[in-house]
Amino acid sequence: MAETVAKKGFFSRIKDYFKGVGAELKKVAWPTKKETYKYTLVVIVVCAAFALLFWLLDTAFLALLNLIV
Repeated sequence: MAETVAKKGFFSRIKDYFKGVGAELKKVAWPTKKETYKYTLVVIVVCAAFALLFWLLDTAFLALLNLIV
């Protein structure tokens, strides 16, 4: 009972892969333009806040190091 299963060719497998990718992309819930704007704004504000925090910490540690040295 040995069934012979034909192997798919290389290009056939690539084609199947991209068909699967296309099917999955259709399932994605893409954000609206307004949501994208809000998310971008949040990322910029958080990055700025962390930059400020790191700058303050760096300045404080530099002042502390100058006092020690």
